[in-house]
Amino acid sequence: MITKSKVMSLTMAIALLGTLLAGCTDNNTAAPSTGNSTANTPKGNDKKEEKTLRIMSGVIGGKTPEENTLFEKEIERLTGIKAKLDKPASDYDQKLLAAIASGEKFDLLQISKEKMNLFIDQGIVTPLTDQVKASKVLSDPEVLPAGEWDQIKTKDGKIYGVFTKFQGGTMPIVRNDWLKKLNLQEPKTLDDYYKVLKAFTEQDPDGNGKKDTYGLSTAGMYELQGIFSAAGLKQRYVEKDGKLDVPYSTDAAIPIYEWLNKLYKEGILDPNFATNDTGKMRNLFLTDRVGMITYWDAWVGMLNNTRKEQDAKTTFEAKGLPGAADASGKHMIRRGDPDVWVIPVNAEHPKTAFEFIEWWHSKDGIMLGSLGIKDNDYTESGGKYELTKAGKEHAMDHGVPFWYNKKVQPPFGLLPGVKEAQELVVKYATLELTPAKWADAEKIINENSFKAILGEMSAADAVKKMREQLKASKLID
Repeated sequence: MITKSKVMSLTMAIALLGTLLAGCTDNNTAAPSTGNSTANTPKGNDKKEEKTLRIMSGVIGGKTPEENTLFEKEIERLTGIKAKLDKPASDYDQKLLAAIASGEKFDLLQISKEKMNLFIDQGIVTPLTDQVKASKVLSDPEVLPAGEWDQIKTKDGKIYGVFTKFQGGTMPIVRNDWLKKLNLQEPKTLDDYYKVLKAFTEQDPDGNGKKDTYGLSTAGMYELQGIFSAAGLKQRYVEKDGKLDVPYSTDAAIPIYEWLNKLYKEGILDPNFATNDTGKMRNLFLTDRVGMITYWDAWVGMLNNTRKEQDAKTTFEAKGLPGAADASGKHMIRRGDPDVWVIPVNAEHPKTAFEFIEWWHSKDGIMLGSLGIKDNDYTESGGKYELTKAGKEHAMDHGVPFWYNKKVQPPFGLLPGVKEAQELVVKYATLELTPAKWADAEKIINENSFKAILGEMSAADAVKKMREQLKASKLID
């Protein structure tokens, strides 16, 4: 396990590495792919590159080491590029930092926007603005909508990364079949949510004659944005007049903590919420123990599909909600930080890397990232696709469960409820501001939030203490 001190050491090493690379790369900005503008093509780097890539990825690739090898071969079959894919089985961020700090060279990295911002500050990744603008593929709004680029542009409008997939958002997910069974309306306000969750707890929605259900379960404070929406509060940082603040630590959050404490005291909130992981939370939902959870839009479809696979006649129906409306009727849910491809400044094959990024957004690239490997995960004949046993197990997700390209339609359609949930994301979800110090702030927020919800401290005192600790640690301005 890498300790906090080691991570800090790695970060310092990365900063040093960035400085060294910036001084020895002969102005090595990545050249545009074949057929695009040659703007920013580095001198001495116009010779033909070997079609080889070394890629490091957290989720893109095979599900096992053996399948990862097949994934590499499939890339070569489809593109002619010999790819070496480094996909750690766990602790991706730590291993990524360690690899870069030790001087390992990669042509492509799959990272989060948060990590991209860190790497930009340290001079580790190549600006791609000109290449993206010159790319007929990436500048096509049918492939990547123009408005989406604002998610990943820097303040000065530069582009350093290109989306690996459509990143969804988080929201309350309700047992819609329970709403129908109990003749309840879909909740809109916080009062509505209370009434629905109380009914889920007390009116035997699973029909087993026992009082063994809860209204709401969470995995700690994970994705309660849809509840704090009632007070118009974002989960992470906000910036105003150049100052950073965390809305969950403000007085405006006190009524929400008091509301959650009320659920806990009345047995409406799963008593194990503070120690749940997301797997336990989902399992409660799937086994008729809880009527609402807070999770990702994609899981609306996966939850529905899981129950359908178990019982074709099930009445189970998960549905995404836009969160509780605030006093002005507005809803607020969270958009996930985009995952992006970036090209390190010391990449040995930057032209090939950019060609690959363009290809990744083509039909072949999308099918590989979603369905997986032909003849391993699926078969295809005459445009008709069929999943293999392995393909069904892999749930059409090899790093790209959803994509932007409107010219490529899912061969099996979307899972039930996903389309509607994604529409909520597009309509109501916004990105969070996640600076490097968020992890430290989150610990303080969670510790005090739990005390408020569990009734170990009044909500007002918990917020006061939370704020004092954040200020003392210089985590808010």
